[in-house]
Amino acid sequence: MATNLNDPGTGTSSTSLGSATRMAVLITGIVFTVVGVVGFFITGFANFAEHTDQHLLWFEINPLHNLVHLALGLIGLAMWRTTTQALTYGYIVLVGYAGAFVYGLIAMDKEWDILSINTADNVLHLILAAVGLGIVVLGHSALASERGRGRAPSRTTYGASGRNYGANA
Repeated sequence: MATNLNDPGTGTSSTSLGSATRMAVLITGIVFTVVGVVGFFITGFANFAEHTDQHLLWFEINPLHNLVHLALGLIGLAMWRTTTQALTYGYIVLVGYAGAFVYGLIAMDKEWDILSINTADNVLHLILAAVGLGIVVLGHSALASERGRGRAPSRTTYGASGRNYGANA
């Protein structure tokens, strides 16, 4: 069943900001999925959470790292259809990659580094946290725009204020 990006009946935002938010999540999900699958062609499944000295471009990978990319990609592909879900995915990417960046600062070049992080990975994790932040900002802007236009954006309540945000999920 196809999802119309501009049909309020589908539970998606009809604003261009809502469409941009969802498209950003769809593209991010596709990229993560492809990176995860390609990573497994490079590393296979051996040495699952160990240093492998195997790289995808400049980024050191191992099967666990590939699994994380694949999981984030599939989650993105599942959550791009509504602005509320896309916003949630933005938070997942923001928090996950901000955490991965901090982890990399501590774990890089350590024997116990289960994700096989190198400097290029850590820089990319910071950039991906910024991508997550961008999705979050776009998502909140889209939902606020919807609210300002008088649409009942959601059944979902965020925060203690009790204000409703988001598209019907």
